[in-house]
Amino acid sequence: MRDAAATLRSTTHAGSRSVGERVRALRVAAGLTQTELAGDRFSKEYVSQIERGKTRPTADTIAWLADRLGVDEQFLRHGVSADARSRVETRLAQAEALSEAHRDEEAVEAFRTAREEIRALGSAELELRALAGEGWALQELGAAHDAIAVLQQARELTELPEFSDIDRADVLFRLGCCRYRISSIPSAIGLLDEALDLAERSGLPCDVLRARILAWRSRCRRRQADYEAAREDAERALELALAVDDPRVVAGAYFQASWVAEKTGHWVLARQYAMQAREIYSELNDARNTGRLMLNLGGLQLLLGHPEQAIEHLTTSFALAVEAGSQPDAAQALGSLAAVHEHLGEHDAADEHARKALALLDGREDFLDEIGQSNLVLGRSLLERGRLDEAEECFRAADAAFEQMASIAHRTGAWVALGDLAERRGDAREAARLYRNAAEALRVVRF
Repeated sequence: MRDAAATLRSTTHAGSRSVGERVRALRVAAGLTQTELAGDRFSKEYVSQIERGKTRPTADTIAWLADRLGVDEQFLRHGVSADARSRVETRLAQAEALSEAHRDEEAVEAFRTAREEIRALGSAELELRALAGEGWALQELGAAHDAIAVLQQARELTELPEFSDIDRADVLFRLGCCRYRISSIPSAIGLLDEALDLAERSGLPCDVLRARILAWRSRCRRRQADYEAAREDAERALELALAVDDPRVVAGAYFQASWVAEKTGHWVLARQYAMQAREIYSELNDARNTGRLMLNLGGLQLLLGHPEQAIEHLTTSFALAVEAGSQPDAAQALGSLAAVHEHLGEHDAADEHARKALALLDGREDFLDEIGQSNLVLGRSLLERGRLDEAEECFRAADAAFEQMASIAHRTGAWVALGDLAERRGDAREAARLYRNAAEALRVVRF
């Protein structure tokens, strides 16, 4: 009867069938009636119910039917032989390891190679795993729109009855992260809300997923300047992460808690959270995220009145970003160094670092905040050296980036800078108008 399985594989994607459909196809290919397949163990009616999907066979029944039909149990259960499934799962594990190590370009290629093999097997379960992984790696590369297209395929796949609400929640979470990357914040929050609701209603253990959803929703709340909601999400994420004792999730939760504490003026607490996150990432040998924490700590040192220590932290952050091959992270370190130098009145150094940051972030719509801030710093350095027209170009570029983010809170910074420029030009009326616009806008922003 081994030929029956070969016939099934050659005529259709066996993994796309249900267990009952595979039983029927294999029985027909083997030339057996339902009565003959049932033998002395089951009734003809029971086999008929299995084939029509009216009843789900137990593990023992699947094993018995597989033996009767001459196929291995994994093939009957999933439509994929144990050996074939093992090979593909190994490929997927390798791709996931590349993604976790932030080797995202290699990860995308590995997931795509795995998907080609999965198509031949027809396994919806493995296809979903590959699509989810590829989508995540793409958004890490800054290709958020490509990631959304891939994850939409995954979302459609999860509508199959064999997938759980946890599977659906995970895909919605990833889509929400992509929407955040392209500054579609209301859409991102809607997707994350839906993902969290599915996860919590599932009744299945999924605290790691819930913690990740809450941490990313905290990011969205920060972008909206809703810092109280951001704090609540960050605290819930940290509580869940500590309970499941997953080091990477715990570090991510500490990281988000640090950002929220900084935004609400609790700088010492923010530094404490950041140092805890950095320690965990260092133990994980995660140079990229360690560098990101050094970036955060550098900013906090400046706020705490220690610019020299800030420069040390930011220089280390830049070196780690270069070591990790992360151009956006290197750009953020340079942009923050530019801000410190401008704070110290070192306008030439600020100019140099800001320009380098902007060059590295050219075309990256997922880093609009950083592009806007570097333009503001560059504009300030030009303003202080009397290069007013160039300063105006930078301030307007910053405003355009913040407008694309749909963030009034960010835009007020550009308006104040343009007001300072108007005042320098002797246009008090225009300066007053811009300051007034900024003040009125801040009244409606939630803090």
